Amino acid sequence: MLMTNTAQTGVERRFPIGNLSCAGCVRRAETALAAVPGVSAPSVNLATHEARVLTAPSLEMDVLRQAMQRAGYPIRTAQLELALEGMTCASCVARVEAALLAQPGVVRASVNLATSRAQIEHIEGQGDAGALIAASTAAGYPATLLGDTAEPEDPQMRHHVEAQGLRGALILAALLTLPVFILEMGGHMMPAFHHWLHHQIGMQTLWIVQFVLTTAVLAGPGRRFYTTGLPALMRGAPDMNSLVAIGTLAAWAYSVVATFAPALLPATARAVYFEAAAVIVTLILLGRWLEARAKGRTGAAIARLVGMQPRSARVVRGDENVEVAIADLRAGDIVQLRPGERIPADGALISGEAVIDESMITGEPIPVTKQAGDKVVGGTVNGTGAFRMEVKHTGADTVLSQIIRMVESAQGAKLPVQALVDRVTMVFVPIVIGIAILAVLVWLVFGPDLTFALVAGVSVLIIACPCAMGLATPTSVMVGTGRAAELGVLFRKGTALQLLDKVQIVAFDKTGTLTEGRPILTDLETAGTWGTNDALTLAAAMEQTSEHPIARAILEAAKEKGLSLPEVAGFKSLTGLGVRGQIDGQTILLGAARLMAQEGVDVAPLADRAQDMAAKGRSPLYLAVDGQLVALLAVADKAKPGAREMIAALKAHGLRVAMISGDAQATANAIGQELGIDEVMAEVMPKGKVDALQALRKSGGKLAFVGDGINDAPALAEADVGIAIGTGTDVAVETADVVLISGAPDAVLTALGVSRQTMRNIRQNLFWAFAYNTALIPVAAGLLYPAFGLMLSPMLAAGAMAFSSVCVLSNALRLRFMAPHHLQGKHA
Repeated sequence: MLMTNTAQTGVERRFPIGNLSCAGCVRRAETALAAVPGVSAPSVNLATHEARVLTAPSLEMDVLRQAMQRAGYPIRTAQLELALEGMTCASCVARVEAALLAQPGVVRASVNLATSRAQIEHIEGQGDAGALIAASTAAGYPATLLGDTAEPEDPQMRHHVEAQGLRGALILAALLTLPVFILEMGGHMMPAFHHWLHHQIGMQTLWIVQFVLTTAVLAGPGRRFYTTGLPALMRGAPDMNSLVAIGTLAAWAYSVVATFAPALLPATARAVYFEAAAVIVTLILLGRWLEARAKGRTGAAIARLVGMQPRSARVVRGDENVEVAIADLRAGDIVQLRPGERIPADGALISGEAVIDESMITGEPIPVTKQAGDKVVGGTVNGTGAFRMEVKHTGADTVLSQIIRMVESAQGAKLPVQALVDRVTMVFVPIVIGIAILAVLVWLVFGPDLTFALVAGVSVLIIACPCAMGLATPTSVMVGTGRAAELGVLFRKGTALQLLDKVQIVAFDKTGTLTEGRPILTDLETAGTWGTNDALTLAAAMEQTSEHPIARAILEAAKEKGLSLPEVAGFKSLTGLGVRGQIDGQTILLGAARLMAQEGVDVAPLADRAQDMAAKGRSPLYLAVDGQLVALLAVADKAKPGAREMIAALKAHGLRVAMISGDAQATANAIGQELGIDEVMAEVMPKGKVDALQALRKSGGKLAFVGDGINDAPALAEADVGIAIGTGTDVAVETADVVLISGAPDAVLTALGVSRQTMRNIRQNLFWAFAYNTALIPVAAGLLYPAFGLMLSPMLAAGAMAFSSVCVLSNALRLRFMAPHHLQGKHA
């Protein structure tokens, strides 16, 4: 979505921009955005070609478009057309235009009264045709979409189109370059061929042929470098295209002088380098073509998620099933599903039974059985049953759409490690140009001839293109977060990738996180003459308005016995203690021992039994009436399958594991012992979880907290990395940095594994990119020539430069094959 509310002042806007080719472009684009009044926190991602900014709500999108156009990085836009009804006068035009311009992603809207059509220019990938139609209709002018632009766009399509265009340019450049290369380099490699050519054709004619073919390469397939690189150079903001443009034009111009005005050069310097200019353009086009193909694969996860959205659904209309487009599906519609079909939207079963494959959401391969009343998620696959469902959420409100937005948001994030790259690349290209000029001057003074100096300068310019630097981090983030989503782990904030890699302590909430969150009533003992059913009736009555898992356990036990529950007056929940209320004029207390102590209730008659229950991992609760002890209840919550193994794996990889619980110390210790947790912090009130995390942090470094409840939200926010169980509450999920959709404990291992492997991949990429430039720029400048006679030719420089970017992208793509529940390496 183009505009979203943020916790900071302003509105977040996201839009794709063009002409990004290196990390230097990223920095200059961000600088151009920051210079626009009302814009703050600009962030540009080289891998996704997307910019994000916070702006004043009143700032018009066209202002940003003009600023980016002037900077040489235009915002990519697309058009669509609507046919309008009810247009009668000029005021109609103004109203429709205002309604359309108010929609996210719209840059320009032009309505023609004579044709009753609206031409809309919108941010590429962000124009929601359905929302535009709804906006126009709401303004009083029903609209229909003209053409097929309503079809959702495959995220990989842009890269595919780009790759196809580059492929055509590459083929043409190669066909034109091959004769030039053979005529020049063939003669050097085969002296007999060289002499034959000069005898049959003549050197001057050969040079003219090379001039014609090379000029065609530069003016045709290579034109893209000059139309963007030279204007950037004139603006004082050179980029990668500028380096290519300067290098190839220098080689071409020198060769033109040698060909048509040789008298201007010393006799020893009369040589041509047409083949260098042509081969450089061809090799860089080859590199960009390979990059475009690889970039398309980096967005494969998003493409697969988008591909899971069905295109149509069978809606029940009376006695018939009518096929309708997904865009026309509305909340409340009844949809008929057959075996093997994808569920079209989020909803709930109203009849029938189904076994649903939810692996695309949770990452878990085991299908889930659903019955009437159970929720189903759009995009998941119906297995064997036929059923009817009621649609609850459509479009952007579905779980799948939210997942796609989360993944896109994480993929577009800029990690802290990228700050170093930005600082370097901001000055990198100007420094490279300076080194190239210095190399030319030095070799003019100390070198054998002018051509040697030219070769050194051109080689420096070509070898130093910082593409690999700019791609090193964002491509790994894109692939890593995309793969994580396929495994059921959503990084809501891309920065969590880097922070999670540095975590040394993992703290867990107990209920619903390490345990099932569905406790059962295991014990009920009464004091005095009270009967068990009477005590259970009072306890269940007190809990009937609560959503706490313990409350559900007590209510379920009362339901099984068929008990009738009385009304409760003056009910009050006492956070972390229990509940208080009145039933038939009597004051009822239900809660932990600390509540009874606070209220002066003597629990001595049942205290020993309570300790025994706690030692077995059960949670004891006391029931009191008018200050007198009535009963002791205990509930137990089973540990989740795999929780113990997950904790053992975390400890084996050098991480400290802690559990924070509101249970009594004995109960918490018993569960901690069962799960293998050494550090147990018990009897922690909800507001005390933040203090507990702070104490843990002081004792051992950065920490992650894993929780699922409303009372976990402050702790999730306090932790260096908050990890929410996706089956938990919305508040917890919204507060977290990472969401584990399946709720399975071993998903924590997956999240940590993705973080570690992605950061390792980024470090490999950055090492390769920086080491490559650091090592080869001096070689290209001729540093090794005096001692070893080694000189890097411009053609080899172009090949090496293209190879570096392809290597970085290929290394990032390895993350697509990360396995779930997998950690590698220990923290130092």
